Amino acid sequence: MIRLQNLTLQRGPQRLLEGAELTLHPGQKAGLIGANGAGKSTLFALLRGELVPDGGDCQLPPDWRIAHMRQEIDTLDRLAVDYVLDGDVELRRIQRELAAAEQTHDGNALARLHTELDNVDGYSADARARKLLAGLGFANEQMTLPVSSFSGGWRMRLNLAQALMCPSDLLLLDEPTNHLDLDAILWLEDW
Repeated sequence: MIRLQNLTLQRGPQRLLEGAELTLHPGQKAGLIGANGAGKSTLFALLRGELVPDGGDCQLPPDWRIAHMRQEIDTLDRLAVDYVLDGDVELRRIQRELAAAEQTHDGNALARLHTELDNVDGYSADARARKLLAGLGFANEQMTLPVSSFSGGWRMRLNLAQALMCPSDLLLLDEPTNHLDLDAILWLEDW
């Protein structure tokens, strides 16, 4: 459960929230609407643990996995599908450890890691990433192009796919429909 109690949040001299109260239970969906500069992204940064409140309380379960849509891209040399797969940090950890265990021929580690890979649905990860990309309007041949080959709007779609790829208890999407056409917006709503 997310619980904000008497929350005050400000950036510099500007007070964004004062005495805010909110309770969201697991499984509930909420939208946050406000003008530019009203503090939506700042509230998301607070929920991600990047900021502390100026007053009051912000409580989230400590074991929750939080996924969010980044607003920038810094790995332009990655292939689009790999960039999306990078959203699942646990999958990538297991894959790295699996590669190391294969090099050292560590049978016990291989068995354990293949079980972990199965538990995170890792064998279908590439297909799931490609399905996300297709839903957001990417053609099959675009999925293996480097991120640097895409315009800013398409890179934002990659960020959205990466966030959706991440298993999470809390999914924070900051302006997710910017740069989406109607078909992609409808797909996202169904997703």
